[in-house]
Amino acid sequence: MSKQKGFSLIELLIVVAIILIIAAIAIPSLVRARMAANESASVAAVRTINTAEVSFISAYPTTGFAATLAQLGPTSATGCATPTAATACLIDYTLSTANVAPGRSGYLYSLATFNANSAYAIGGAALTWNNTGVRSFCSVGDAVIRYNVETATVAPSTYTGSLAACTALTPLQ
Repeated sequence: MSKQKGFSLIELLIVVAIILIIAAIAIPSLVRARMAANESASVAAVRTINTAEVSFISAYPTTGFAATLAQLGPTSATGCATPTAATACLIDYTLSTANVAPGRSGYLYSLATFNANSAYAIGGAALTWNNTGVRSFCSVGDAVIRYNVETATVAPSTYTGSLAACTALTPLQ
């Protein structure tokens, strides 16, 4: 009598079950890690916009702070020919257009100016709550990044409607 070589159906089912259990454990951790990376990228983007605003008002003092993200960036993805107050080329094209979907790193951004362009507020909110992030970020002229833990998707303009809307949030440490 000869013995058959190979695996039995039960052995294969056990291996598949073990792989599925490992995947069920690993996938939520992967999603949380991706959200943390998106949130870190959003904080970096808000810092970049803060720096660009300071550079903008230094270069164009009669204009005041830039009123839109497009004003801080280049005219196209190919770059910038000559910086002007309309297109200062201080941030990259993907960030200067991140006020509409798909945004940048799962976040949308908003920029608003106040008091005849003498003050500004920046807001960043997750494109899809609990998928790309759960915190919204904002900053004003003091360059302190503040955040709010959301319970649903919010618009990035939620924290750029007034200076007080942003300054009321918790400072990021």
